[in-house]
Amino acid sequence: MKNLIIASTSTLHGGDYLQYLLPVLENHFANCETIIFVPYARPGGITPDEYTQTVQKAFSKINKKVVGLHTFENPAEALATAEGIFTGGGNTFLLVTQLYQNKVMEVLSNAIANGTPYLGTSAGSNITGISMQTTNDMPIIYPPSFTTLGAVPFNLNPHYLDPDSQSKHMGETRETRIKEFHAFNDIPVLGLREGSWLEVKEDKIILKGTLTARWFTQNEAAVELHPETNIGN
Repeated sequence: MKNLIIASTSTLHGGDYLQYLLPVLENHFANCETIIFVPYARPGGITPDEYTQTVQKAFSKINKKVVGLHTFENPAEALATAEGIFTGGGNTFLLVTQLYQNKVMEVLSNAIANGTPYLGTSAGSNITGISMQTTNDMPIIYPPSFTTLGAVPFNLNPHYLDPDSQSKHMGETRETRIKEFHAFNDIPVLGLREGSWLEVKEDKIILKGTLTARWFTQNEAAVELHPETNIGN
């Protein structure tokens, strides 16, 4: 039974890391003493140990221990036997590359399918979709494949931003970029605004938070989905 929290971001403006999600995560990881953290998405400026320490500081508030996946000699075995898993944000191209290079993409997919509680934020949310092709990140490295976990039957666009009518910026909006994706692909895309998350329980995919999310499908007008909408079956 799938059991995921897929969040747009780890940190809201003015808040601490994961602060807004902690009540949800306390319930989500209720049966876990230790959570395996996947620190593969950060390209620089912070080491995997430092990234894991940041996550541990947040999870200590709900009495959970965090261990970085990078510390295991056999990362595949660590994920396959994990009580709970969290994949953090950073660069999705790097994250996907590292997951394939360490031969754990399929292992992670199987763990999720078998019911291991999973949390993703930002890049860690991008990979729960069918492919990573609707990320906002720069292609700083070329992954072996754009195919990701397929834990939900659509793609994600975390940090979704609406056009600012006061801005003089004339570049592409997020909506424009998603429409460009749909010129060549028929995978639906969910634009997930900051502070919103998905709660996935098997086939139910419920939009949580106080904001609407934007649902894009090929050759159709975008639709606003309200909180508590079931996007699944």
